Amino acid sequence: MRNNTIASMVAALLLSACTTVGPDYQAPRQVADIDFSSPYSRAERALSWWQVFEDPHLDRLIELTLANNRELEQASANVERAYAVFHDVDNNRWPQGSLDAGYQAGENGTVASDDDGVIARGYRSGLGLSWDPDLFGKLRRASQAGRAEAEQARILWHDAQLRLVSQVATSYGEYRGAQLRLEVARQNLDNLRQTRDIIQARFDAGLASELELVRIDAQLLEVAAGLPDHQLALLTAETTLAALVGSKPGPLQLGERAELPRLAQPVAIADGTNYLRYRADVAGAERSLAARTADIGVATADLYPSLSFSGFLGFVSGPGWALGSDQRSWSIAPGLSWQAADLGSVRARIRAAGAGRQMALAEFEQKVIDALGEMQLALHGYNLGRERQLGLEQQWQASNKAVAIARARYQAGSGDFLELLDAEREQLRSRDRMAQQEQDSFSRLVAVYRSFGGGIEPL
Repeated sequence: MRNNTIASMVAALLLSACTTVGPDYQAPRQVADIDFSSPYSRAERALSWWQVFEDPHLDRLIELTLANNRELEQASANVERAYAVFHDVDNNRWPQGSLDAGYQAGENGTVASDDDGVIARGYRSGLGLSWDPDLFGKLRRASQAGRAEAEQARILWHDAQLRLVSQVATSYGEYRGAQLRLEVARQNLDNLRQTRDIIQARFDAGLASELELVRIDAQLLEVAAGLPDHQLALLTAETTLAALVGSKPGPLQLGERAELPRLAQPVAIADGTNYLRYRADVAGAERSLAARTADIGVATADLYPSLSFSGFLGFVSGPGWALGSDQRSWSIAPGLSWQAADLGSVRARIRAAGAGRQMALAEFEQKVIDALGEMQLALHGYNLGRERQLGLEQQWQASNKAVAIARARYQAGSGDFLELLDAEREQLRSRDRMAQQEQDSFSRLVAVYRSFGGGIEPL
C-alpha cells in the first residue's frame, strides 16, 4: 500500500509539474524604426557574384580560397563541433543507458566473526539506466541554447566565407592597382625620355640651357625613384593573396595585364528588399540572443526540485558465472533533490542570465544599426567614387592634350620650357591619380558587396 502511494505521488508530480520555466524566445522584428521582419537567408550568389567580371584569375583565386584557406577550415570545424555539442546536450533529455559487466572479490566483507577469512567473488552484468524527467524544462532550455549556438556557428561560417572572398577581391584589386601604377610610371618615364631627347637636341643646337636639361633629368629621376614603391606594393599584394589561397609565397601566375575588373553597369539596389536578411553578422547576433534567452530558463529551473531515476536490469552471479533465472536482478532508485538551502545563489544566476540576455539584445540592436549605416555609406562611397573617376579621366585627357601642345610649341621654339615642365608634371600626377582611383573604385565595390551580404546585382 505504501509503495502504491509513493508511485501515485510520483506520477502526480510528473503530470502536474512538467513545464518549461523561463521566457519563450521571440525573434525581434524591429529595432527602433528599422524593420527586421525578414529571417536570415544567404544570398543566392554570395560566393559566385564575382563571375560577372569574367576575370578567370579572380575566379580562380576565390575558388582556391574557399577550398584551401585554413581560417575557413577552422570555421567549418567549429560548426561541426557546435552541432556535436548540441546533440550531446539534446540527448540528455532522454533516458540514458549503458551495458556494464564487472567482477568483484573481497575478504572479510563484514565485521561478523562468521566472515573471518571468507573470500567472496561475484559477477555483475546488465543494463544500467538513468533518466531525468526534466520537470521544469532545464534540459529543454539547455537544448534550445545549444541549437541556437550551433546555428550561430554555421552563420558565422557563412560570414567568414563572405569576408575572405571580399579580402581576396580587395587584395586582387591592390595587386592590379600596383601593377597598373607601375605600368603608368614606366610609361611616364618613356614620355619624359622623349621630352629629354627634344631638350637634348635643342641643347646641342644651342637653343636650350643646361638648366633645362638638368631639370628634366631631375624629373626623370623622381619618377624612377618611385618604381620600387610600386614593386613593393605589388609584392605585398601577391604575398597576401598567396596566404589567402593557402599556398606558400611565390608567383601566382596572374598574368601581365594591368587592368582592374570593371562592371559594365552600376550595381542595382532593389526597392523594398530588406538587405539586412543577408547580413550574417546580424543573424549571428540574433542567434546569440536566442541562446542567452534560453539560459534564463536553465537558471530558473534550479528554483524547483529535480527528479531523477536510476536503475539496473541484469544478472548477479557467484564465482561459477552461471546465468539463469535465479541470477536475474533489477533495481530502481528514484531521487529528488532541491537547492533549497542555496536559493540565493540560484537567484543570482538568474539575474546573471537576464543580464546576459540584455547584453545580447543590445549587441544585436547595435549590429542592426551599424549594418544599415555601413550599407548606406558603402553605396554612397561607391557612387561618389565613380563620379570622381569620371572627372579624373577627363582631367587626364586634358593633361595629355596640354603636354602635346606644350611639347610641340617648345620644339618649334615658340614655347616656354617651364610651361612644358609643368604640363609634364600635371600629366604624371593625373595619370597616377586615375590609376589610384580605379583601384579605389574597385575596393569600394568590394565594400558594397560585403556590406550587402553579397545580395547586390548589376543592372
